[in-house]
Amino acid sequence: MTASDTPKEGGAASRSASNTSTLVGYEGCADDYAETTAPKPEAGDQPALVELLKAVPPGSNLLEIGSGPGWDADWLEERGLTVRRTDGADSFVHFQASRGRHAEYLDVISDPLGGPYDGVVALHVLQHVERELLPSVFARIAEVIRDGGVFLLALREGEGESVEIGSTGSEYYVALWPRSEIIAALAALGLGLLWSHSFDGREGRWLTALFRKDMSE
Repeated sequence: MTASDTPKEGGAASRSASNTSTLVGYEGCADDYAETTAPKPEAGDQPALVELLKAVPPGSNLLEIGSGPGWDADWLEERGLTVRRTDGADSFVHFQASRGRHAEYLDVISDPLGGPYDGVVALHVLQHVERELLPSVFARIAEVIRDGGVFLLALREGEGESVEIGSTGSEYYVALWPRSEIIAALAALGLGLLWSHSFDGREGRWLTALFRKDMSE
């Protein structure tokens, strides 16, 4: 669920041209993306999902932002967790419905996120939120996580911004973030780092990290 073939983020009047272009690209490639991925989490994500399982008890209620075809949610539900599947591209919502799964449209920038949740999962999606908007998105996510709950994130590492061209010619906005800035931004919201792993993927270097929300005193 990465940039050159398929992102996921919501789309509302508040979105910029960059956000809208990214969303349009994802609307057109859900079926193709699903066909080219095995019906299971990508190899680079499996260690992170295992760490998530260690951090939350069975039966925990999770919000997944950018669920895509739903492979990660399938894996988590098979292991006893409850996942609210959401995506900003209707094409992915419809794809999941076609295989008997319920997913909802959700614009992470402007729609109510619901909750509270025992955890939030956002893998390979928030790099498409523009730099000036991501801090507010992080704050919204932190608000809907219960004290002691967790946030699992996979985000592109680096500096600056870019527009990448997918296999269908669509443009995808990508913001790169230094690892230290991401960890500091989430720490300021009461989300302390539990575990992290960086690896080189198809579109560059990725930070995958698990955070826990501070318990209220």
